[in-house]
Amino acid sequence: MQSQRAKKYAMATMLISGVILGGWFWFSQTPEPAQPGKGGKQVRPAPVEVVALSRGPITRRRVFNGTLEARAEFMVAPKVGGRIERLAVNLADPVERGQVVAQLDDAEFVQAVALARAELAVTQANLAEAKSGAARANRDFQRMTTLNQRGVASESQYDEAVADQAAMQARLEVASAQVSRAQALLETANIRLGYTKVTADWTSGEGRRLVAERLVDEGHTVSANSPLLRIVELDPITGIIHVTEKDYAWLRPGQTARLTTDAFPGEEFVGRLDRISPVFRQATRQARVELTIDNHQLRLKPGMFIRATVELEQLAEAIIVPVQALASRGDQTGVFVVDPARMIVSWRPVRVGIQEGERVQIEGPGLGGRVVTLGHQLIDDGSPIFIPADAPQDSSRHD
Repeated sequence: MQSQRAKKYAMATMLISGVILGGWFWFSQTPEPAQPGKGGKQVRPAPVEVVALSRGPITRRRVFNGTLEARAEFMVAPKVGGRIERLAVNLADPVERGQVVAQLDDAEFVQAVALARAELAVTQANLAEAKSGAARANRDFQRMTTLNQRGVASESQYDEAVADQAAMQARLEVASAQVSRAQALLETANIRLGYTKVTADWTSGEGRRLVAERLVDEGHTVSANSPLLRIVELDPITGIIHVTEKDYAWLRPGQTARLTTDAFPGEEFVGRLDRISPVFRQATRQARVELTIDNHQLRLKPGMFIRATVELEQLAEAIIVPVQALASRGDQTGVFVVDPARMIVSWRPVRVGIQEGERVQIEGPGLGGRVVTLGHQLIDDGSPIFIPADAPQDSSRHD
């Protein structure tokens, strides 16, 4: 136990000695003498790193996480029930608008068409018979009218001819209506027979899509309106991101977005903001934003995770410094500007603007030359400094 304590004591002593020696070596290399500070005290110049202020363009960008969704989705479902005899497409197959994608067993519907056709034939025969009877009744009525006028036929015979004509006319109208009904039933039966050929009839968007999901197999019996296939449009594809109130005000339809995905590392895809929700979800306090992304090669798929970089604002000319140049003194944010003639620094409060990566826009009076990027904790307004990178030149000057 005592041996372990001795070892720890020796290691601690060596560490403290190293720190003292390192500090002595650092300050022994200081090329500048101590300078008078506040109250006449001598203040040793602090070592700092500096960088020159730059001017140029800067862009405010934000990276949003999101997912991809199909531009449009269509569920193929039959309008009548039945057993599936054949499915013409499978998963990932292309489908044209109006293409037959499934065939149902149509035996029952063919029989219904035959029955409706037979019913139509019967009603047409009845109509022909009614037309013949009506023509005969019209002739009898005309003859009886002539005889009645000559006094040959009695009033009762005339009334009988009138009644017979009216009955035959009514029978003709009923037969005609029955023919119309039979024709409609035949047309209905033909339409239902046509429904056994299930087609993909979406209305808007591109004329070609892909099968995203096959929900049944051949031989299954389905009811009317049961989904068979899910067909999606992938070009263009839609990106979905959600933004907070802080970024919402900067977004406009038509803004460009550059997207990356883990499926294709190192590649960028270009999209544009298409729709921005006018409301925020209460649960997340975020608004939905939809992006339109060209996908001619169909490489992007629904469900993929994306990172969308959107340019929110751009300035053509700005004063730019590294983020490391910003410092805090009290409740102010500012930079330390170097006075090269006296080798001291001056505190300059600034307004921080656009940040792009490790660069940041600043605004304020008295900005120019170089600013401190490392060593803020050693200095204050008016502190003397030296720049280690300039030490060789300064030491040669003093020789």
